[in-house]
Amino acid sequence: MKKEMLINVLQPEESRIAIVEDGVLEELYVERSSAENYVGNIYKGRVVNIEPSIQAAFVDFGVGRNGFLHVSDVEFQYYRHLVKDGGEDDREQRELSRGGPPPKHLNERNARNKPPIQKIFQRGSEVLVQVIKEGIGNKGPTLSTYISIPGRYLVLMPGLQRVGVSRKIDDEKTRRRLRQTMKSIQPPEGLGFIIRTAGIDREESDLKRDLSYLLRLWETIVTRLKKTPSPAGIYEESDMIIRTIRDIYTNEIDTVLIDEDGAFERAREFMKIVMPSNVNRIQRYSGSEPLFNKYGIENEIARIHDRHVPLQGGGSLVIDQTEALVAIDVNSGSFRADNDAEKSAYLMNLRAAEAIARQIRLRDLGGVIVNDFIDMREERHRRGVERALREAVERDRARTRVLRISPFGLIEMTRQRIRPSLRRSVYENCPSCNGVGQVKTAESLSIEVMRLVMSAAGHEQVTRMLIEVHDRVGNYLNNRKRKDLIRIEDENEVEVVIVTKSDVSFEHMTFRAEDAAGREVNLS
Repeated sequence: MKKEMLINVLQPEESRIAIVEDGVLEELYVERSSAENYVGNIYKGRVVNIEPSIQAAFVDFGVGRNGFLHVSDVEFQYYRHLVKDGGEDDREQRELSRGGPPPKHLNERNARNKPPIQKIFQRGSEVLVQVIKEGIGNKGPTLSTYISIPGRYLVLMPGLQRVGVSRKIDDEKTRRRLRQTMKSIQPPEGLGFIIRTAGIDREESDLKRDLSYLLRLWETIVTRLKKTPSPAGIYEESDMIIRTIRDIYTNEIDTVLIDEDGAFERAREFMKIVMPSNVNRIQRYSGSEPLFNKYGIENEIARIHDRHVPLQGGGSLVIDQTEALVAIDVNSGSFRADNDAEKSAYLMNLRAAEAIARQIRLRDLGGVIVNDFIDMREERHRRGVERALREAVERDRARTRVLRISPFGLIEMTRQRIRPSLRRSVYENCPSCNGVGQVKTAESLSIEVMRLVMSAAGHEQVTRMLIEVHDRVGNYLNNRKRKDLIRIEDENEVEVVIVTKSDVSFEHMTFRAEDAAGREVNLS
């Protein structure tokens, strides 16, 4: 299998990175220079408000929007003084009194074993936070005090205070070997490290080099932390190109093609530091045809936001994003298998499961996702579709959880949401419908206008009404409601003036009632 990473940064406003396997687009990352990109950044913030009812604090960290810090994301060091006598045994109490690593049950990322947030912080408290999720809509960014700084093979986690291994590495023998390797490197006490999946087959020297890099970086952060008043930025995450090479590049990727000189040089310099033996895989693309067009993925990217996704051999997906969840409907279309309805549904659902996993990755959909599969009667088929979906999402880098299929043929799943979906980054709400996707008909708006006219006509001071609407509503009123308007004018001795405009939204309507002197009459 040929696997390539394509990096397109010719447009200064946007960077795009595609992972292509045998000519098929499998992963896509897009970042706009105009968008807020705070995830991974570390700030020295100040608590500005505490909400005991939701066990959260709002933190000013210097970007103009307050961040949300839940008690479950508060690290042990901030409430150590509140649990000095809370150890499970004498050994734990001695560790706490010496400032040693916290007991695991006290430092877990949940709210169960932690004091109330109003006891941990007060207004004005300074706190070191990291952005773990971008703000969406009116919600501010989500913050955490569990600081994590990724390297190529290791992740530095100061609050962990021990060596761990990535959960994605599930072989116990490999986990023990990696822990032993880290022990021989002798990481400094008081800091924690997690070995990433990229570090499985690396030599001890590679891990040691990554450790030294992270320690130098942490020393710089500590120095800035002491000198900088809050709120202020302390550490800024690398740009998307460096992040992608650091987090996603593996030996399976044969080539990294970059179409811009500056990005090419930065990528080569970074590769020389982290994987010097692979630096020649970073190549400058100099073809006359745009890089993504050359690989035939530009058209697919252009269709990536389509609501309707056709599948090869028949059938389709319909994907709808809402505020609360993402709904994906599977349609069989013209797909048939041996004139057997049950078999057709099963085979269609298997193909749809793979397509759903791919679309979720490409669109970067997160939160709650509800998949409506075609109904199947046989239990073995229902379980088979569950397994197929779980296997298809295994390659996803975001944390994903798939539930069992419901009696209605629905499979609910959740996917880690770090930043707004690709669609939210590229599109904005329609000014006419405010993102609803529908506008009122001319008939509906005309009925509303007639109600206003009839209500105002009965007011003794009103002699003239001025109504401004879109052309299509004006045409409906002048053609379908002209007799009714003339009757209202004659019976109430008023004048109704309809002004039409073409450069306004479909639902645009202004209404002004005037007296004989031309003054506006308040109808409320």
